[in-house]
Amino acid sequence: MFSLKVPPILHNRSLVFLLAARISTAIAFQMLTIAVGWQIYSITQKPIYLGLVGLVQFLPMLLFTLIVGYVADRYDRKLIICFSQIVESIGIFLLAYESHIGSITEERILITIFFISTANAFQSPPMQSLLPNVVSKEVFPEVAALSASTAQFAFIIGPAIGGILYALGPQVVYSVAGVLALTTSVLILFVSIMEESRNLEPVTINSIFGGIAYIRSKPAILGAISLDLFAVLFGGATALLPVYASNILKIGPLGLGLLRSAPAIGALITSAFLARKPLKRNEGIKMFIAVILFGIFTIIFAVSTSFLLSFVSLVLLGASDVISVVVRLTLIQLKTPDNMRGRVNAVNSMFIGTSNQLGEFESGLTASLFGVVPAVLLGGIGSIIIAILWMKLFPELLHATDLGKSTD
Repeated sequence: MFSLKVPPILHNRSLVFLLAARISTAIAFQMLTIAVGWQIYSITQKPIYLGLVGLVQFLPMLLFTLIVGYVADRYDRKLIICFSQIVESIGIFLLAYESHIGSITEERILITIFFISTANAFQSPPMQSLLPNVVSKEVFPEVAALSASTAQFAFIIGPAIGGILYALGPQVVYSVAGVLALTTSVLILFVSIMEESRNLEPVTINSIFGGIAYIRSKPAILGAISLDLFAVLFGGATALLPVYASNILKIGPLGLGLLRSAPAIGALITSAFLARKPLKRNEGIKMFIAVILFGIFTIIFAVSTSFLLSFVSLVLLGASDVISVVVRLTLIQLKTPDNMRGRVNAVNSMFIGTSNQLGEFESGLTASLFGVVPAVLLGGIGSIIIAILWMKLFPELLHATDLGKSTD
């Protein structure tokens, strides 16, 4: 009789609750992204507003990153996440209410997204920092891949659910997303911490900027974070998916949800493989190859007018992207002391936010100036150029290997 074998690491109860919390908040965010993108483009019919959504998501990270990192190292990380998710749900429910009564406007969407993104900025670094406190370093590379695969699972079903529910109205999507945010605030309270070193330094310029100083002292970490920053900044095509779904492929909000899910499908397959067969040697070289492939598949997506080809290219794009995500996550978490991890993860979150949200603004602006297809095409080419240049600038990253054995 067939029986499903549970991986030994999933016998860790706290890890299960932490992964469930990450899935819940990721699904909520993906549903929110689908609803906001389709709704604001429907109201304005201007791609620049898709870029502005990315900009208002990025600004809180830019404004509060250093404060967030210090708070995450100084105070209880679980309580920070819990409070942040409650505040985030309030903003999401506000979007649901305004959509329900018909008072929603592009300005109100942007203001509310700024409010939600501010709360999200405070929960992201402590959420990332908890993972090394619930598992041992020996199994961390395997857990990092598992964490990436669970996140990608959320990235698959989140947009799909958002696209389906949008047919019932954006207020339905927002309401479900708000409930999921509240669910996260409860799940995180069941996570038990093995050990957690608090930063007891007084509030000084040096302590607040400690994350930046630490990253600068580690060329491999700096190279990995900045590579992701610039590659995704130039290669981000997802901000313009509403335009592709509406005007180029003509597939509607459900099709938009499928396109949004496509990168996560590729990432899920790859990260699930990496959870069973972790990267153990030449991780740096593999990361650069993956970024180059990311650029190539972005170029294919840019010029495609076929839904099938567009979908497949996004799947392969996501598969290549998750390799760099796993390498970067392993580097940061295993080479960073626990009492520095909040500040380092805060800086990493700002870089990720820059590449994703500011990249969306860049895509929207470039599309307004040169057209949608040229904007995505130039982005893919830019990602390849960045990868080649970074091989020369960061040889420590290029030759990084056996990361799972590192304990410093």
